Amino acid sequence: MELGFLKPLFDRPGPWASVYVETTRTTEDAAKLQQLRNRSVAGRLVDEGAAPATVRAVMDRLAREPVSGTPPGRALFATGDEVVLDLALAQAPPTEDVTWSTLPHVAPLVVLRGEELTCLVAYIDRTGADLELRQAHRRESVGQAQGKEWRGRGHRSIPADRYEWHYRNKVEKTWDETADVIASELVRQWPENDPALLVLTGDSRERRAVYSRLPQHIQAVAVEAGSGSRQAGSSTTVLDEQIEEACDRYERERLQSALDRFRIGRGRPGEHRTSTVDTGPGQAAEGIPAVVDAARKHQVATLLIDRNASDAGRQVWIGPGPDDVAVQRGDARAVGVAEPEQARADDALLRAAVAADCEVLVVPEGMGGPAGGLGAVLRWSD
Repeated sequence: MELGFLKPLFDRPGPWASVYVETTRTTEDAAKLQQLRNRSVAGRLVDEGAAPATVRAVMDRLAREPVSGTPPGRALFATGDEVVLDLALAQAPPTEDVTWSTLPHVAPLVVLRGEELTCLVAYIDRTGADLELRQAHRRESVGQAQGKEWRGRGHRSIPADRYEWHYRNKVEKTWDETADVIASELVRQWPENDPALLVLTGDSRERRAVYSRLPQHIQAVAVEAGSGSRQAGSSTTVLDEQIEEACDRYERERLQSALDRFRIGRGRPGEHRTSTVDTGPGQAAEGIPAVVDAARKHQVATLLIDRNASDAGRQVWIGPGPDDVAVQRGDARAVGVAEPEQARADDALLRAAVAADCEVLVVPEGMGGPAGGLGAVLRWSD
């Protein structure tokens, strides 16, 4: 899961008000229910000791919310007199969640926000390709790759005479040149858009030709879909379903791969282990002491959080820096934190993961994640 959008929350000190609310109201008494909810949020913030200016900022934002909200839920993060981040949620929170804490309570987002994979889609035919960037239900045109169309002196079909071979060779050469142009444009745009997947759709021969010209790291995340067309007005219903299936498959395989590496690399819960088996990007850490230690040393490549992590709310000690985290107060002082403060383990580890641009994956129930619900695949082991 990409959590770079959370960086503004960690660029300033707290304390923070974190509010998760449901926004879907379709009944006749929707306006009244909204008012009751807002009063409940205000009351809970006051009970938690929130600063009056922060309470007012949250209430002002909630008061401007439409009575019938489109997203299922919202998450608000406020400090001082400002709502710093207001996010739509992919699913409603199971209960109203209101906290006042040193760190913003971002842990519920890894489940409620949902993964929004970015896909680069190339609609290909024998003259070029239209390129589109997709994320969830948003689509954005990102240009074209236009090749040459060889028409052969006005012929509308391949001529059946002694020049047929020459004609066919010219046409196929033009198609190959077009595939080169499309592949080059995809390679050029790849780092700029940083998509998770590439979807090639349209003409079957040409999309295979484009695929064969891509570098290996792009081929590894490229899929072909046969239901898209470059023609204006073409239906995308089947293509949309194929892209959704490809995204789901990508997420499952990415999670399974991380869990496989984690299971190979881990030792007993709470300990590092040096494995004789190659675990890919690194070894594993399991349990709060080991994961906290790895986060402080910038060893974490992938942070694993179980959907129902029992250790998530355990208190750890933090300082102002994202890697200022320790299990014991004395340990925090030992690494230079003058005035350690307590925070939830999941929020502290997510702060460290966001700062280090680590991958964060949610482990669904029943998939055999880390003991206590918190673990990591490491870049290297001690």
